[in-house]
Amino acid sequence: MKRDLAEAAPGAAARRAVVLLSGGLDSATVAAWALREGWAVTALSIDYGQRHRHELAAATAVACHLGIGDHVVLRVDLAAFGGSALVDGTIPVPHGRTDEAIAVGIPSTYVPARNTVFLSLALALAEARGAGAIAIGVNAIDYSGYPDCRPEFVEAFRRVAALGTRAGVEGQSIAILAPLVTLSKADIVRLARELRLDTGLTTSCYDPAPDGGACGDCDACRLRAAGFAAAGMVDPRASGS
Repeated sequence: MKRDLAEAAPGAAARRAVVLLSGGLDSATVAAWALREGWAVTALSIDYGQRHRHELAAATAVACHLGIGDHVVLRVDLAAFGGSALVDGTIPVPHGRTDEAIAVGIPSTYVPARNTVFLSLALALAEARGAGAIAIGVNAIDYSGYPDCRPEFVEAFRRVAALGTRAGVEGQSIAILAPLVTLSKADIVRLARELRLDTGLTTSCYDPAPDGGACGDCDACRLRAAGFAAAGMVDPRASGS
């Protein structure tokens, strides 16, 4: 059911944020959070040649659910570069890794410079829309070790946004918001519930079946399942997608 939060916040038209919306649990939670905080939201989803392209349909469903009318889906072919299990079909997605294994090193699902590319595109869209902020669902607690999900990276990009845009030079820097960066996955699940987000619309699986069903065993599925379990909640996707 559509929630129309996009129209709920007073003064929203004067405070716009571009939210990077992948269709996953974290990014959807950030979109709902931004609406609660009074931002009018422009959602940006990137079709980058990912093997889990079902997330784009989830992003559209989440945007509709939250009442976000300004949803841009942009095609950028990172599969042309390869270098990641998410964009190169010859590289297997890891399955069945233990929590200890997930916590060590950078996995093959890391897409080279993905969040740098995504934030740069969001920054361009923010300038074009006159937005005052970009919001991204990066997390450095329960995650797969990606270097572009850390607070240090977010802070560095804040400097890029201030130095490399007309808005920044003219004293109207675009904020980079990462409200989930220090939350556990269980905390994110609890926040999603508090925000009344329909998490059943989201998908997290890196290696889904052709119909979009979750494998239940990749790093993303395992982290999602552990988060719902630790929060004492049942994942409405049931299979952990």
